[in-house]
Order: sequence, then structure tokens, then C-alpha cells
Amino acid sequence: MAEDRVAVAAAASYQVSVTGHDLSVYGARTLDAPFNDGRWNYGGDYAFANFDMAVPVTVRITSSQSLLHVVVRPEFPEIKVHVESEHVMTITFAAPRKISIEPDGKHQPLLLFGNPPDAVVSPGPGVVYFGPGFHDVGQIRLTNNQTLYLAADAVVKGGIVADGQNIRIVGRGILDSSEYAWGQGPSSGVIALCGTNLEINGITIRGASRWTVVPRNSRQVVIRNLKICGSRVQNDDGIDVCNSQDVLVTDCFIRSDDDCVALKGLELTPDANVEHVVVTNCTLWCDRARIFLLGHESRAPFMRDIRLQNLDIIHFTMTPFLFQPGEEMRLEDVRVDDVRLHGEGQHEVIRVEPVINQYMRKQVPGHVDDIQFSNLRLTGAEGEYAIYLHGHDNQHLTQNVRFENINFLGQAVTNGSRFVKIFGFTENISLPSAGK
Repeated sequence: MAEDRVAVAAAASYQVSVTGHDLSVYGARTLDAPFNDGRWNYGGDYAFANFDMAVPVTVRITSSQSLLHVVVRPEFPEIKVHVESEHVMTITFAAPRKISIEPDGKHQPLLLFGNPPDAVVSPGPGVVYFGPGFHDVGQIRLTNNQTLYLAADAVVKGGIVADGQNIRIVGRGILDSSEYAWGQGPSSGVIALCGTNLEINGITIRGASRWTVVPRNSRQVVIRNLKICGSRVQNDDGIDVCNSQDVLVTDCFIRSDDDCVALKGLELTPDANVEHVVVTNCTLWCDRARIFLLGHESRAPFMRDIRLQNLDIIHFTMTPFLFQPGEEMRLEDVRVDDVRLHGEGQHEVIRVEPVINQYMRKQVPGHVDDIQFSNLRLTGAEGEYAIYLHGHDNQHLTQNVRFENINFLGQAVTNGSRFVKIFGFTENISLPSAGK
């Protein structure tokens, strides 16, 4: 293992190997000061490990915690779990997956990240290279046609400002913010992006001290196979897409205290729309805030052509899908499809409404039009799990919202269902009829 200055008990409690090769197990924290005052309990510190695979592999895990009641989330049919004894288990992966191994719920889980093979980048012109070991570097600035490569078992303390075209941030190493105080650090986000044709692929970000990945005024952004191990402080949003277009987030794992994915209009200019955004094939865990927040900061003409699909939400607290446009922004053409949620008795799952809030410079609501939720399945503990729809006034409606094949706790969500709450200033809300 690289030198690791973030020593936590969870990392020491696991030993992990793949086909006889020992993996480096790293620790991450939750609820650093000033948030460790007893208001919340996220289960304490936790561990994570990465491995690459090109063929099926078996991972062997030894834990000081009892594994007799271990739960693996999410459940994938191609992953086979076998508990050999109280402290030993194996997991066979047929393909790369990202899972949470939970011997005791949220108490000191192990996040295990199976990756496709790394396309290793060698040092050379245009490459900023960090090999295995600890590197305390502060701010890393990237510009046109540069690649930043973090090798496996590299731990890089710092933040990244990437401004330009054709920039890549890749590898299997860790970008670490765990030693920065809340709201501090060398960059405005752990990774601040601004430009065209930008890529993040394969790295892990630990202990964000503020917003984690922030594409702002950017085009053609791909965030692939990113692992975010957060929940150390508040305001650690996982990915904030700000006034950007053509953004793909795929095959990622995000654990955060604040919103996992937020779409924001921070500016009001003719070309400042948030549009053509796809979040797919991801596993999401939010300890305090929302999984998806669309709106609140709404200084953009449109937020549209949004696709949220094939997602596993394994832990959440506040409303997972919170769509609240303001400042006359139009939120439209949003599709949420093929989502599996693990419920623990929460109050709401979906809330769609134009609002006015403290983040808005122009204190007027926005508009909601053409939203569709399909193929959502929630399992777990009994709870209210409300779907809440509300307009604001005759000029700021929630309209043309459709629900298809929604199932909560084994019950189809239909027109008149106990889960659905529809209030004023709504038009053309479509749900299946009971019995269909």
C-alpha cells in the first residue's frame, strides 16, 4: 500500500485478496468536525479497495467484524456471495461491479470497486504522472491536450483545475482531500472543469472538503468509472453539472453527505443551458441530502434533455429525486428510467415543483414540463415514500408528468395510490389506473 496518512479503523479491519494477490485497503471518514456533534450518525469510518479484472475473479475478504449477517448492496445476479465462516467470505465477480459490503449496516462497511483493465499511461510529453506512493502537491493545473495519470496505489493530496480542450484525468490512484478543513483546499472543487472534450476515468476521490467534481461552462464531458468516497463534511456534492452540455456520467459510485448529483444554473446567459446530460449505470449513496437535485440554483434559460437511467440507490435520507426549478428556468424533457431503491422508511421519493428559495437572485419560481418516471422499484422497510407534485401558480405549472411501472414495497403505484400526493397548479399528470 502507498503511504496513507488517513488512518482509520475500518481499513485495518479488512484484508482483501484477488486470486491470491493482496489488495491495498484504504480508509475514509464520515462526519469530521464540526459535524460530529451527535446530530447524525453515518456509521463511522469505512473502507474501500480497487481491483482490475478482465475475466471472472473471486475476491476473498477477511473481516474482524462478524460476517454472518453480511449484506451486499446492490444485488447483482452475476455476483455470487459465499460466507465461509464468521470472519471470512468470498465474492465471485463475472464482470466489473461496484458494491458495498455491509457486515453491520452502515457501520464500517467495505466498498469494493471492480474495474475494467486500466489503460496505463506512461510518463512523457503532455502527461502529468504520479506513481505509487504519497504525493502532497496542492493545486494541479491542466490545460489543452494534457493527461493526468494517477497510478494504482498513488495517493495524491491536492485539487485539480482543468481549463481547456482535450484534457484527461485517468488511472487507478486516489485524489485525496481528507486533510483539508471544511470548505478549504487548493481548488474551487476537488476537480474543477471548464472546457471542451474533458474526461475523468478510473480514479477514486476521497474525503472531499467541498463540491467534488464540477464541470462548469463545459461541453463534451465524460465521467466514467469514478469512485467518490465522501461524507466527511457537508457541501461535498458528488458531481455538480453547472451550465454545461453533453455530459455523460457512467459506471460511477458516489457516496456523499450532500447531493450525489446536482444540476445547477449558476449563470444566466443565452448559451448557459444545462442540457444533454446522461447519468447511467451508477451506484449512489447519500447520507444526508438528495440523490438528484435539479434546480435551486436556476440561473439558466433551460435545464432539459436529462436522462437518469439504470441506477441503484442503496442508501438515502432526503428525497432522492428533487426537481425544483426557479428564476423562470424551464425544467423539461427529463426521463428517469430503470431505478432500484433500497428504502429504510423514508418520507419521500419524488418531489416535483417550481419553487422560490434562498439560492435564487430572481425571486420567482420556474416551470416544469414533460417529465417521465418509468420502471422504478423500491424495496425495504415500510414507509410513506411519497410522490409529491405541486405547481406554484397559474403561470408556473407542473405539467405533463407521467409515471409508468412504478412499484413501491411490492405495490403498483397507480392513480389514487397512497404513495401519490398531487396538489394545485398541476396539469396532465398521468398514472396507471388501479388494477392495470
